[in-house]
Amino acid sequence: MVTLSAYQSLLVPINDFLQCETPDSWINEASKAENLSMLLIDHMICELKAAQTAAWLIRKYAVDKPSGDVLLNWLAPYENLIYRQEGSLTELLASHHDISKKLTLRANCAYSHELVDKMVMLIKEELHHFCQVLSIMEQRQIAYQNISAGRYAKKLMQQVRTHEPATLVDKLICGAYIEARSCERFAKLSAYVDDELACFYISLLRSESRHYQDYLKLAQHISDTDISERVSTIGLVEAELIDSTDNEFRFHSGVPLK
Repeated sequence: MVTLSAYQSLLVPINDFLQCETPDSWINEASKAENLSMLLIDHMICELKAAQTAAWLIRKYAVDKPSGDVLLNWLAPYENLIYRQEGSLTELLASHHDISKKLTLRANCAYSHELVDKMVMLIKEELHHFCQVLSIMEQRQIAYQNISAGRYAKKLMQQVRTHEPATLVDKLICGAYIEARSCERFAKLSAYVDDELACFYISLLRSESRHYQDYLKLAQHISDTDISERVSTIGLVEAELIDSTDNEFRFHSGVPLK
């Protein structure tokens, strides 16, 4: 069995980056058997949302419209499964996507190549994780159901400035916090779930930690000033969301109501 001890060095920068730890009260809630369905469903949705965000960034900033349509077509089967309950895991696993050669970069965008390279890799990994969660749900006979979105991502995105390139920089910083928090929670949860889920969560740590670093590196590359102040400002908001009371349980929710 894969153990968390092998990943401690990887978690050090994650824990240094985040401005608070996940509270024990959330871990206690997440480890309850009656919350497993919600935890897995929201996790699967988060994987899709991460892929959608990365695709949006590519379409908005780095490629032409036909290339953007290629990205939309890539995500469509996953969106159909979530939003319309159409399709199946078997169909998703049978589909193959080698889209890098189909994307035409914008000639006037200095960072388009780096943005596309990192975000395409992120999309591939997030959609793979989506399928892994769906497979676990099917094995455990957990049916997908529509759930409301939590406050976390929405509140983070409210911090994004409204002029470029600050908008893009802030969106990337928010992405870094979402990935880092996911990584921290997977690591903590691994000690409180069954062996199969523990191995799965631990297997996600390497990619999640790399995603947060990729987001930060892109943000600094695109910004014409040092991003440390923005990272700290958005980090304070992220920590407040984690440390404050939340009226619904989700993968990124705050302190559960008693």
